[in-house]
Amino acid sequence: MFTRILIANRGEIAVRIIRACRELGISPVAVFSEADAGALHVRLADAAYPIGPAAATRSYLRIEAIIAAARELGAEAIHPGYGFLSENAAFARACAEAGLVFIGPPPEAIEAMGGKIGARRIAQAAGVPVVPGYDGADQGEERLLAEARRIGFPLLIKASAGGGGKGMRVVNDADGFAAALEGARREARAAFGDDTVFLERLLLRPRHVEIQVLADAHGNVLHLGERECSIQRRHQKILEESPSPALTPDLRARMGDAAVRVARAAGYVNAGTVEFMLDATGQFYFLEMNTRLQVEHPVTEQVTGLDLVRWQIAIAAGARLPFSQRDISFRGHAIEARLYAEDPVTYLPAVGRLALLDPPQGPGVRVDAGLTTGDEVTVHYDPMIAKLVVHAESRPAAVARLRRALDDFAVLGLTTNLPLLQALAAHPAYASGDTHTGFLGEHVLEVAPPAAPPSTVLIAAALYELQVAPRQHALVSDPFAERWRIGGSGVPLSFEHGGVTYRLSAQRQREGWQFTLADERCHGQVRATGPGELVVDLDGRLERLRVARDHEGAIHLAWRGASYRLARPAPLSADSATRARGGHNAASLTAPMPGTLIKVLVGEGESVREGQPLVVLEAMKMEHTVIAPYAGVVRRLPYAQGASVAGGADLVDLAPLT
Repeated sequence: MFTRILIANRGEIAVRIIRACRELGISPVAVFSEADAGALHVRLADAAYPIGPAAATRSYLRIEAIIAAARELGAEAIHPGYGFLSENAAFARACAEAGLVFIGPPPEAIEAMGGKIGARRIAQAAGVPVVPGYDGADQGEERLLAEARRIGFPLLIKASAGGGGKGMRVVNDADGFAAALEGARREARAAFGDDTVFLERLLLRPRHVEIQVLADAHGNVLHLGERECSIQRRHQKILEESPSPALTPDLRARMGDAAVRVARAAGYVNAGTVEFMLDATGQFYFLEMNTRLQVEHPVTEQVTGLDLVRWQIAIAAGARLPFSQRDISFRGHAIEARLYAEDPVTYLPAVGRLALLDPPQGPGVRVDAGLTTGDEVTVHYDPMIAKLVVHAESRPAAVARLRRALDDFAVLGLTTNLPLLQALAAHPAYASGDTHTGFLGEHVLEVAPPAAPPSTVLIAAALYELQVAPRQHALVSDPFAERWRIGGSGVPLSFEHGGVTYRLSAQRQREGWQFTLADERCHGQVRATGPGELVVDLDGRLERLRVARDHEGAIHLAWRGASYRLARPAPLSADSATRARGGHNAASLTAPMPGTLIKVLVGEGESVREGQPLVVLEAMKMEHTVIAPYAGVVRRLPYAQGASVAGGADLVDLAPLT
């Protein structure tokens, strides 16, 4: 067995491999780009080596830099993870030439299955059915159009190289063929440097079912069952599960046998995946082979009890598989959901800092993440935050567990696809197992963010500002000083959400606070707090929320599966006065964050001019001078000089001059 392995990757998969190495007593070492200098995989590794700037082409895709890092760090083997160089035959050869073991298949197998046309021919030679189409050498437009007419419309134009839906076009009739061909070739050329295409009949409402294979260097090849990956957006998987609700034991055995034949024909060693399309009649067709570990490999691990990363390492070290096909058994049902930093409607990636990442827990719940609270999602790499994997005794139980776990998953500070995952898990068609690759196009899902924060969330935010934030910022020794005396005037608070300002008033009582929000009145108090946690009592009802504050001072709260960003209307300061010239609504008179009122420059009843300084707030070791956004009369000053104020508190009640 190896003593030290270098992981030529980043993010979630690098963390996953590091943990497997730890369990095997192997020292894990890492590489990192400039953007990843403080990344989780770097923090967890025994040592880490810089390999270049943020761009993957100048770091994680530089073969010579990774080989040099392995030598420098004393590694004996390299695990490529998935993506980047994991399916690069030249990298596998470079490892061997450097005396390093590549934890993956032989370069010849990578090359054999790397092009979809070549892979189709290997599958056909092995007696495995492929989708009817054309994969000939004649790439002339006239020949391709003639073959398209022979195959029949609708059909797919697909790039031979690469994957992920790049270089793929659906063509519904002959009139649209030329434009689609040009687009597919252009995209394939840009993405893979190869514009070779082939044609396939378009299967209607197919399922995407893949078979996990495992092969050692001693001639043993077996399969570990299937994963259904039909729920996709833009040809990228979102939900995966095992077993597939569409497979019978006989069909599973036949597809597994076909996958093993393909792997043998390719001379495959290590873990790999053979992908198939399954039509409504139960006929399956070879699609491609992924010569690496899959993102969704935890699904197979949950139902088989086998650790695929550990077996990858063992096989690379020369181990023989100690079990046969008949020893493989499947237990229960597993589902994986991929959590991305992306807009749930447009699928566009989002970037920023994770104010809080609090994954769900409980029996049958596994979360593989490459980030923790405080980490950044950047523009440079895939925006996946984590993979949620649930396992239960049956599919209905697994779906129910998935729904609960998604509602318990708190991700604050970033836009994520969590609403999409929740909508998918809750959809009746998904619950019934009626899944196919066009699922998202066929069904309308409600994934819009909440239109308005519920009163529970607003009052919880107010309690956080009134009771928790002052203690966290150590503004005063007693946050409930005389200014919040029992029976005194109410404390006004304002929060913005979705461009709307919500106002409420809080009055201190012997136990907790009495809140008034529009026509609603509620008694609330904080029952417990912890890192990122807030438990409140609202009229005798306990509610648990996750909470965090971002760098702009806004409060983020997660409650019952939804998240909210409540900002304080920014006070008009001396250096931003020019923004107020447009009218009375250009700024507010609220505290941007918890602080101390160090100066009160005006008195109640005093007339002030536009732009006149009113109060000075000290917060986060900086002074903020709040000025009048318009000429008016100071109707009320809720806080005296020296008072500690909550973020979002109204500092001055200023009536405009009429």
